[in-house]
Amino acid sequence: MELGWLLWGTAVLLLLHVLMELSPTVNFALRIGFYCLLCLVASALAAAACLLVNGGRTVKNMRIIRAFVRTFKYFFGLRFEVKGLENFKVEGPAIIVSNHQSILDMMGLMEVLPDNCVQVAKKELMYMGSVGLIIYLGGVIFINRKSTSSAKMVMSEVAKTMVTENVKVWVYPEGTRNCTGDLLPFKKGAFHIAVQAQVPVIPVVYSSFTTFYNPKTKLFTSGKIKVEILPPIETKGLTSDDVSDLADRCSSTMRETLFRLSGR
Repeated sequence: MELGWLLWGTAVLLLLHVLMELSPTVNFALRIGFYCLLCLVASALAAAACLLVNGGRTVKNMRIIRAFVRTFKYFFGLRFEVKGLENFKVEGPAIIVSNHQSILDMMGLMEVLPDNCVQVAKKELMYMGSVGLIIYLGGVIFINRKSTSSAKMVMSEVAKTMVTENVKVWVYPEGTRNCTGDLLPFKKGAFHIAVQAQVPVIPVVYSSFTTFYNPKTKLFTSGKIKVEILPPIETKGLTSDDVSDLADRCSSTMRETLFRLSGR
């Protein structure tokens, strides 16, 4: 009986392997499915560790989450080449902004995430089972993107929390995933926070994923991701009138860096 199950299991694995080799769609679906399953399992394990070590919701849990997620790259054959980590070593709080490409961004985020740093994320993520639980425990700040007034209130609170608790805040200023190899226009919320709190903006740029990951063409293979942390942009002395210029400057610098890192 056990031999029968072993033979069936081997046959199924061989069939899946053949299908993955023959069909990009099957390969893509299986790899994405495995990624989602890995997120759920790792989140449940990390949540238990966070509760045991720190007892509840705190930014300190990000160290534990980071340790779990950093193992993901080995499952998918991804390599990271990181430059400029010293630019995170600013005194006090800061706003970190980066480009947002796909569901794989979490791996890139955790590869370079500095200590005492929380993310801003859409409220819907809170209801994604163990994934929602772990990002809640990690101190992620949730915003309701459908309510402009609610989002503005949260951003105002973020500015206060950032200064009083001396934390850095990671924001995706494009506001949504963008796997085109370019940048979308930046939303200005992060830059309003930086100016309001008079803290620096630290841009982080990831090279384009399109050479190894593209949902439209069902491409998902191994690959290398270049990451560059750019020098902080100071906001001391700036006012709300300078926010648009600050956002445009940051977007232009990040776009040039994205093209350079991606070989364009």
